[in-house]
Amino acid sequence: MTSLPTRKGFRPSPQNYFRGGDLGLELGQRLQIRQGSEKMVQTLAMPLAPSLSVICNGHNPNSLSNCLSFPMTKLPKVGALSIRCARVGGVEIPNNKRVEYSLQYIHGIGRTSARKILCDLNMENKITKDLSEEELITIRDEVSKYMIEGDLRRFNALAIRRLKEIQCYRGVRHIQGLPCRGQRTKNNCRTLKGKRVTIAGKKKAPR
Repeated sequence: MTSLPTRKGFRPSPQNYFRGGDLGLELGQRLQIRQGSEKMVQTLAMPLAPSLSVICNGHNPNSLSNCLSFPMTKLPKVGALSIRCARVGGVEIPNNKRVEYSLQYIHGIGRTSARKILCDLNMENKITKDLSEEELITIRDEVSKYMIEGDLRRFNALAIRRLKEIQCYRGVRHIQGLPCRGQRTKNNCRTLKGKRVTIAGKKKAPR
């Protein structure tokens, strides 16, 4: 019968003597698991080339091209798409339109102003994406002479506020949300009034 090593404070009992074989088996299994985990840690800690040589199953680790090959796929080139975007006056104008129509995307520049800019610069009305960097710089400099975008919106808002403060006819019409240039308001002017609101209980006048 095997005897268990006694330590201080440990009293061997018949049950422990009978369980000695089971304890030995459990210790052996734990030792195997621990050794396997240590091997796994060592394998993971190895650099890339030795780890590939382990996968190669005995081949020469220096010739990695014989063991593993990583195919490199070339990205397709798309000619129709263009990342370049023209920016004039703080606004991104479309690339696929002619300059005369692209400039009209800027608030404060209409068809007349766009044509005047092209005439002043003696520039051809070409597609925006075909413009060179020098031509874009000249267009930006010419557009900066006009009141556009935020400055124009601020100027119009201040003008309308002045009309409302002095309580003139146009200012009163702005306050009421009605047209101020003499249009009829019985049938039309839905832009300022908004959508029609049905009134419950209202009867139509008999003809």
